[in-house]
Amino acid sequence: MIAPIVLPLLAGAGMLLLSGERQRSIMAAVNVAVTFALVCIAIALLGMSDASQTGISQVYRLGDWPAPFGIVLVLDRLSALMLLLTSILALAAVVFSLARWHRAGAHFHPLFQFLLMGLNGAFLTGDLFNLFVFFELLLAASYGLLLHGSGLARVKAGLQYIVVNLVASLLFLIGVSLIYGVTGTLNMADLAARIPTIAAENRGLLEAGAGILAMAFLLKAGMWPLCFWLPTTYAAACPPVASIFAIMTKVGVYIVLRLSLLLFGDGAGASAGFGSSWLLLGGLATIIFGAIGTLASQDTARLAAFSVLVSSGTVLAATGMEQADVTGGALFYLVSSTLGISAFFLLVELIERGREPGADMIAVTREAYGEGDDDDETEEEKDEVGMAIVATMGLLGVAFIGCALVVAGLPPLSGFIAKFALLTAALRPSEVHGSIPGGGWALLVVLILSGFTTLIAMTRAGIRSFWAAPDRTVPRVRVIEMAPVMFLLLACAAQTVQAGPVMRFMQATAQSLHASGGYVRGVLETGEQGNRKAGGI
Repeated sequence: MIAPIVLPLLAGAGMLLLSGERQRSIMAAVNVAVTFALVCIAIALLGMSDASQTGISQVYRLGDWPAPFGIVLVLDRLSALMLLLTSILALAAVVFSLARWHRAGAHFHPLFQFLLMGLNGAFLTGDLFNLFVFFELLLAASYGLLLHGSGLARVKAGLQYIVVNLVASLLFLIGVSLIYGVTGTLNMADLAARIPTIAAENRGLLEAGAGILAMAFLLKAGMWPLCFWLPTTYAAACPPVASIFAIMTKVGVYIVLRLSLLLFGDGAGASAGFGSSWLLLGGLATIIFGAIGTLASQDTARLAAFSVLVSSGTVLAATGMEQADVTGGALFYLVSSTLGISAFFLLVELIERGREPGADMIAVTREAYGEGDDDDETEEEKDEVGMAIVATMGLLGVAFIGCALVVAGLPPLSGFIAKFALLTAALRPSEVHGSIPGGGWALLVVLILSGFTTLIAMTRAGIRSFWAAPDRTVPRVRVIEMAPVMFLLLACAAQTVQAGPVMRFMQATAQSLHASGGYVRGVLETGEQGNRKAGGI
């Protein structure tokens, strides 16, 4: 289970020793091979976690130091799910980049592997201090990747992105310091065990630290009003980077989901349900803001970026409802929307390519639109209505429709199933501590309206890209560019076909998250066994 961290570390460090155009093909091959290996490892880890009856399949103690004193990596269903989702997006992004984008700047491949190391570490770590370490590592790599390809827009967005994340890091440190000052530990399982026993006079300081820590991750998750930086940043990134960045906001969502249920669940004593109402309200506001942004977007890349906000807001609002069934539907939606948005970011560059004047990868094909010489036309041809559609435009159109269905949550693809499952659970009566009356109905209205606005925005973008410009050139799309888009959409289709088993896995994941005692026992009992072993020696 340490392989998702060690493999990218070794690959990234090794590729830094290579330089020059001749070595770029070697780095590309290493990047693809390691990323494919991470997919295989993630599938194996997912199988291990699903076979576990306790919710935790494995605890890895670095240096064999017992918890809570040493560094622990914890594998459960949620972390395994996020590892697999990250590796799938990474494989699609890196294959897409081989067409031309990996040559647009220096150190793309090492930075890509370091980003994967930070993401995988953040999903596996079992303590807040090492979460900060991996958080900073993935941010450092993302700074370089955002600037990949250069250009004024990327430099401006990159500077804003760096400042915003430096503020998030500062908030992270302040929050962690306050929590450590009150509890004396940063191990997540140990925190969950100690929080119920915190004295009343110290509970305010604990909750203040948790609130500041939450601001750092909600800033990364893009919750309104902390999401001002995200649309510009994601729209400016080059397509393969924007595609993998679709999982970056989910890091913040993952940590909020993990810590809110682990530290402030039903067993947290007086702090049970802390911040849940704010998560619900903030998530709803984020969905509304993202929906308005999709309608206002005249650029397809910004449309995709605002769709990220709708996705994050939906999962945050569901987390705030603190119901296991709602959380299960939200996890199904998280996977579906992330796959769809990632595919959309890759597709944007392909459908916009034909509108770029002077692009070096454009094929001008007048015959494709039936604009041949009128003198050569037969009487039968003159009677034909319309124009010929080349295979490239047809394939791009089908992919665009697939992305639109997934992102907007329309049948028959996985986005509709995810929203249906989420809303079905949300409308059931709830007696959860701190729940807002009518929260499920509010989520229903907001999700339906956001889906409608996304459908309008996607339809408008499709008309502008495929119908309203008959004189546009036909983009020359390589198989290596189209294959990753179709791969991600096929993953959404597979999620649709296998909705039953996938939903059962999501519900099992949600149940283990809400019953956090299994996580705490799995980590701390491993530490106690290590203590007994050391004592016997």
